[in-house]
Amino acid sequence: MNASEEPQDRVEPGVGPAPGEPARFRPYRHPAAGWGAARSVAGLLLGRAVVDGSRAVMRMNHENGGFDCPGCAWPDDTKGLHLDICENGIKHVTWEMTRKRVGREFFAAHTVTELEQWSDFALENQGRLTEPMVYDPASDHYVPIRWQDAFELIGRTLRELDDPNQAAYYTSGRLGNEATFLYQLMARELGTNNLPDCSNMCHEASGRALTASLGTGKGTADLKDWESTDALFIMGVNAASNAPRMLTALADAYRRGARIVHVNPLVEAAATRTIVPHEFVDMALFKSTRTSTLNLQPRIGGDMALLRGMAKAILEQASGDPEALDRVFIDRHTAGFEEYRALCASTPWEEIERQSGLGRADILEAARVYREADRSIFSWCLGITQHEHGVDTVREIVNVLLLRGNLGREGAGPSPVRGHSNVQGNRTCGIDHRPADTFLDRLAEVCRIRPPREPGLDTVTTIEAMHDGRVKVFVGMGGNFALAAPDTRYTQAGLRACELTVHVSTKLNRSHVVHGRRALILPCLGRTEKDHRRGGIQSTSVEDSMSMVHLSVGMKKPASPHLLSEPAIIAGMARAALPHSETPWEWYVEDYDRIRDTMARALDGFEDFNRRVRLPLGFRIKQPARELIFLTPSGRAEFSAAPLPDVVPAPGTLALGTMRSHDQWNTTIYSDNDRYRGIENLRTLVFMNRDDMRERGVREFDPVDITSTAKDGSTRVLHGCLAVPYDIPRGCAAGYMPEMNVLCAIGDYSTQSDQPIMKHLKVAITRAPEVPAAPGHPHAAGR
Repeated sequence: MNASEEPQDRVEPGVGPAPGEPARFRPYRHPAAGWGAARSVAGLLLGRAVVDGSRAVMRMNHENGGFDCPGCAWPDDTKGLHLDICENGIKHVTWEMTRKRVGREFFAAHTVTELEQWSDFALENQGRLTEPMVYDPASDHYVPIRWQDAFELIGRTLRELDDPNQAAYYTSGRLGNEATFLYQLMARELGTNNLPDCSNMCHEASGRALTASLGTGKGTADLKDWESTDALFIMGVNAASNAPRMLTALADAYRRGARIVHVNPLVEAAATRTIVPHEFVDMALFKSTRTSTLNLQPRIGGDMALLRGMAKAILEQASGDPEALDRVFIDRHTAGFEEYRALCASTPWEEIERQSGLGRADILEAARVYREADRSIFSWCLGITQHEHGVDTVREIVNVLLLRGNLGREGAGPSPVRGHSNVQGNRTCGIDHRPADTFLDRLAEVCRIRPPREPGLDTVTTIEAMHDGRVKVFVGMGGNFALAAPDTRYTQAGLRACELTVHVSTKLNRSHVVHGRRALILPCLGRTEKDHRRGGIQSTSVEDSMSMVHLSVGMKKPASPHLLSEPAIIAGMARAALPHSETPWEWYVEDYDRIRDTMARALDGFEDFNRRVRLPLGFRIKQPARELIFLTPSGRAEFSAAPLPDVVPAPGTLALGTMRSHDQWNTTIYSDNDRYRGIENLRTLVFMNRDDMRERGVREFDPVDITSTAKDGSTRVLHGCLAVPYDIPRGCAAGYMPEMNVLCAIGDYSTQSDQPIMKHLKVAITRAPEVPAAPGHPHAAGR
């Protein structure tokens, strides 16, 4: 057995503050947002940053001189709201604006071995990092290091590598466009395309599917389309927690008579009703608005079968209803229709029902909603993509849209929900381990470098390469790689095998204490903070989920005078690693307008960047498919004809999907509560169908063992989770990441997208042997 296959004797790090109170489960029956969110926000502001936090609320997501929320990538409201904010955005901002500091005194008082035993909440709760630190193996402490010495350590290590591909440059979605462009430029000038990013774990399937179907890796619908559509299909999205500002769009759509269909194994709070906090009359009157007209609960992985059933119903109806299909659109703009029609006709209804886990009547009702709508939008998130067949499912969404010409017109189109601010901008601005030749050609011409042409490593292959010694240096720009990635023990062993790990961060996290033989922590400015450079206070740009690019300007004095911006840190690393580079690294970071001028020449869609980004609400990057220009081999939108995957769990097993709690953002955990799912004081849980629990002799809050079986037959075991009965289809279960990432083997990634299949793990769940209840355990409380 290798390390990743060894049974776990406890849940992995990732738990919140563990207040010691008994766990409770009380189903949430209130509207999403509303007064529950308002109370939470008030508590955050009072407890963390009442003055600065209140000022931040008034400046977040403003079009003129405001800063972009560092949380989700939902677009700013087109009406110019003065309170275009949400509970989780304020959590994210106040967490960043904490008064707590982590300086040299803290690191002198705690060895890294000691910090490894702390929970992730405890690590991040120490506050903001204040100065660069380097690991000292002799004392097992991080000790201060001057910025220039840190850069020289990085530069010398990179220069001494036998091959530039022995380094990997990871980024999370927090990086702004200007820093992103410099980061990929540095990596490629050094000679590698090893640019793994968080998209490799989240929306890689969306990009690949949309590129294959439409010739563009992004959605075509924007917020104005959401404001005029007749039907919204929301698939695999927990909007109330992961994109809370979507609730406004859903409420507005319902009020004007649009049909809203939510598709998710769990009926989340966003799929019921809401009170939008900035609608003051509704808040005062406790008046809620529905956010759905139909809720469908397919089995985990059954979304593609549902979509196939909708298409089959529309095609069958077309024989007697000439308006069921848009034949003019199909004939003029698509390829592969006849093959797809034959596939739908040959797929039996019985198989569609079996694979989707839905009855035929429910599928026909969804098809009726779609048929009766003149304009429809399909929106989805990780519940669709983190599967073996994620690419096929997104392509099936496009198939359904093409049947009725729901592309290239107002109120229609595909609309993926990117989960993290600027994760889409990262890809647009060059973070791509498989760059197109046209992109590299422009980069070579404009920046006068010779970029490598061979594909680089993505997230999974980077972990494997660290593990076997092919990658010796890991640089992480933001994020918490040690926890976010799959197969936790395997990933952490890979990081420990590196010669050097470098993490650019605002706060302490698990990746700083799971490090290479040499390690650096480089503290950077937060998005809320002023970025003073020689050219004055700087702004950075971000791209939202719907391809709008706009500026973000910090408002607060930096947490420490020793912090540098991400562009400045990248420039410092680049100059040290490339001492003879003709790229004007120092000149670029004196004034970010200079970076944008170069981006305008190097990136398609960024022409006249500096002027356009300063327009109210910025500008939208052109989407050829929106104009019915398809950059596909046929020059048309391509129907796909993939067979239905078999997603029905084998007897005795369950399909388990990982997810975030409401009081969590990615790997940052604010508390052990999950308000919208009715959970208090508990994260180490698994949600199960009551019949599945009864079949296994499991009661509410019984401890259970979860055993996953990987594609290669190896198993991983997670002990100590408590079972919680929930409204979820039979054969399905769900639990929180990052605690459950241990169950996803490094080899369990999609052959279509190379994404870890976090939403579709094959598991067996059994009641754990009786052990004495610990204080605070629900059984100790007499449950």
